Amino acid sequence: MNFSQQILEWYGKNKRSLPWRKSKNPYKIWLSEIILQQTKVAQGLPFYNKFILAFPTIKHLANATENEVLNLWQGLGYYSRARNMHFTAKEIAEKYNGIFPNDYEIILKLKGIGTYTAAAISSFAFNLPFAVVDGNVIRLLSRYFGISTAFDSSKGKKEFQLLAQKLLIVETAAENNQAIMEFGALQCIPKSPNCSICPLQNSCFAFNHNLLADFPKKKKKIKIRKRYFEFLIISENEKILIQKRETGIWKGLYQFPLIENEEEKSETEICNSKDWENLFKEGYLNIINISPRIKHQLTHQTIFAQFWHIDAKIPTIKNTISIQKKDLKNYPIPKLLEKYLEKIGMI
Repeated sequence: MNFSQQILEWYGKNKRSLPWRKSKNPYKIWLSEIILQQTKVAQGLPFYNKFILAFPTIKHLANATENEVLNLWQGLGYYSRARNMHFTAKEIAEKYNGIFPNDYEIILKLKGIGTYTAAAISSFAFNLPFAVVDGNVIRLLSRYFGISTAFDSSKGKKEFQLLAQKLLIVETAAENNQAIMEFGALQCIPKSPNCSICPLQNSCFAFNHNLLADFPKKKKKIKIRKRYFEFLIISENEKILIQKRETGIWKGLYQFPLIENEEEKSETEICNSKDWENLFKEGYLNIINISPRIKHQLTHQTIFAQFWHIDAKIPTIKNTISIQKKDLKNYPIPKLLEKYLEKIGMI
């Protein structure tokens, strides 16, 4: 039995029962793939169910507002996924009458869809012979075949894609792709895999050379950027000021007016800064409380945030709106803000 046949046999006995696997509907498969990018199945499953309930078809998603989409997405992070998904739903509704295209090259051109997602939709929905290569597949192939090329290099991406395509059993592309991904997710896991029960043990390069921890290979780590955020929760009676972000990873979400620095500043320095002066030019101002600094880790940056509770005349600032405090829960906000506001009982 060759590599792919062994994987398929293992899959038949060990696969998880997941709702998107029970469907050939490309919309449901696409939705699951976007949600599961950078997200574990256990975390993504409730979001998948919420989205299918709220938007049962592409046309329902296309007709939703951005706020509705981002509200449902809140807590998953990487919000560009949701914005791109919404954009693509509109494109499919307009160009293809809400019917998901069944051509790999067309799928690949849709916003927010790369080679992996295009291959996944093509094979799972239409059984087209395109190999999927995600993190689980890369880990398995690198260990089994002893591939020392960095998987995040251009050379590595091509090498893993070509190998996965070569191994694909084209007649059963959908099941073959599901199997190799599931094997990496459940059996050939990142840390401490149980190799004693692995059907590939005898021919696995990493296992037989005691090099499991050395694969897959990666380029040098990207330097983590540090950012210091001062969120100003400015309230006047029962009203509060929020601002819609126009750029960055939180684009389209709402936050409180923000003063950002590249290094930590004292409270006195912040209150004497030009940003502060531009916000509070006139009128009554009372700083009620300043939270301890909160660390929020993202992939390529670390945010150190403080929340300033300020009683003041609501200032006029670009892209801000004044809302009732009780309505704050109706606006999509970053996870960092959500966790803090839940902790203090504001939402």
